[in-house]
Amino acid sequence: MIVGIDLGTTNSLIAYFTEEGPRIIPNRLGKNLTPSVVSVDEEGNVYVGETARERMSLYPETVAQTFKRSMGTDREYVLSGRKYRPEELSSLVLRSLKEDAETYLGEPVTEAVISVPAYFDDKRRKATKRAGELAGLKVERMISEPTAAAVAYGLYDKTRDTRFLVFDLGGGTFDVSILELYHNILEVRAVAGDNYLGGEDFTAVMAKLFLQKCDLSLGLLTEKEQVRLYKQAEKAKLSISDAEKVTVTCLIGEEEKEAVIGYREYETACGELLSKIREPVKKSLSDAGLKLAQIDEILLIGGATRLSIVRDFLIRLFRKFPDTKMNPDEAVALGAAIQGAMKERNEMVKEVILTDVCSFTLGTEVVVEYDEGKYEDGRFCPIIERNTVIPASHTERLYTIRDNQSRVRVRVLQGESRFARNNLFLGELDIDIPPAPKGEEAVDVTYTYDINSLLEVEVKVVSTGKSQKMIIKGQDNTMTDEEIAQRMEELAYLKVQPRDQEENRLVLLRAERMYEESLGDRRRKLDHFLNAFEGALRDGDDKRIRETREELLEILEEEEW
Repeated sequence: MIVGIDLGTTNSLIAYFTEEGPRIIPNRLGKNLTPSVVSVDEEGNVYVGETARERMSLYPETVAQTFKRSMGTDREYVLSGRKYRPEELSSLVLRSLKEDAETYLGEPVTEAVISVPAYFDDKRRKATKRAGELAGLKVERMISEPTAAAVAYGLYDKTRDTRFLVFDLGGGTFDVSILELYHNILEVRAVAGDNYLGGEDFTAVMAKLFLQKCDLSLGLLTEKEQVRLYKQAEKAKLSISDAEKVTVTCLIGEEEKEAVIGYREYETACGELLSKIREPVKKSLSDAGLKLAQIDEILLIGGATRLSIVRDFLIRLFRKFPDTKMNPDEAVALGAAIQGAMKERNEMVKEVILTDVCSFTLGTEVVVEYDEGKYEDGRFCPIIERNTVIPASHTERLYTIRDNQSRVRVRVLQGESRFARNNLFLGELDIDIPPAPKGEEAVDVTYTYDINSLLEVEVKVVSTGKSQKMIIKGQDNTMTDEEIAQRMEELAYLKVQPRDQEENRLVLLRAERMYEESLGDRRRKLDHFLNAFEGALRDGDDKRIRETREELLEILEEEEW
């Protein structure tokens, strides 16, 4: 069975295909969403999901989150003195999802379709694939999140041709995609986005307003106080959807600080973020050669699209109500599961051809003549332009610029800048050419880009027919099977906690966190029930554990701010 996975910035999900259609697989706590948060303590114990998130309030130096934003970069996260790359932390989330699926399904899970933001470049896609491999999964395909969502919305089952815009605002990334359905072909026409814009940024605005109203500076807060503040800001961001005003309360030092924030005030403060949303929408429509009036449907995916401030803005921007019939948190995972069923040739799934586009322009560095006999180097020559439907193969003929030039170097670049230095370097190859007067010798440079984000570059000397090829996989962008096995072995010291202890551990961490955040009678009350639960755990009496846990949970629900 091929499962579908939505590896998100804030939350991750796993799904599979059944006779009744795609279904989300609940995690070990019985919930559909697993927070994309990882914690590693001094003993090498790994915590993933809600448990890791609760540890953030108590042991922030052991926790990492929003690491998806750094996928494909050299950034390292230090947890309890050890370094981890973003794809390694992602692999721990994937491993947790894999184990939950295996327990739920009662069979091994070894293959997956994993979704990625449409605007992820080559490095980020390769890092995501590597994360899957480190988790012990064979990544059958990476599917763009908007395409997966479109499949989940059932558009592949429609009988009429449809153009639609998928607006994907998650916790940390933002994509806009224009797709078109005709017959059984689902074609991506254009993508645009921002890898550093998401729901987390709207939380940060709420936190900033709180600090301003309380005359506080973020830099003067302790790490624990910052975690508390962002937790309360997240709650306020969500609840302001249903109220004109929200009250943000946070324990700073030994004092409970409080700030009242109005909806219009918050909306104004988010003005810059909302402005950032406009540009990718305009860019994607322009690249697709369409006007907004030609879009038949607008689909919302990503948890941040639930925010009233975002929905109100989108209604004004699009001048129509988006389609919200499906849970925006689950659409991508369900679509990935359907794609898995398609790859398995499941007879229950209508076969649909999914096309994708190259998110960024691919080209090479050239020298240009800007005046007679005057040249400027370091310019970028596009060969496969962004939003070209893939697979694609394009050729550009380049001529020599010096007499008796005997060699041509082709530097493979990815990006949109006119200047080569501003674009991402992917690799290079050299080829010998016969010496001749400038402009008389030429090479044909052919780029072929496929659905799995592999770029083949061929350079052919026009006069001799001599050619050279290479597969560009990106600098520092791949690991051999041996390197993956070695890193898996290095990560083997990590100890994954027993599944059956997860619920108890989560309740303990939540109670400890609330104890630290409380004062006076509230603290003494929590201490009483916490001691009773800890005593039951020490005694090992299952009945007493259940009873004291339920009592403690009841108090936690009452006392939670």
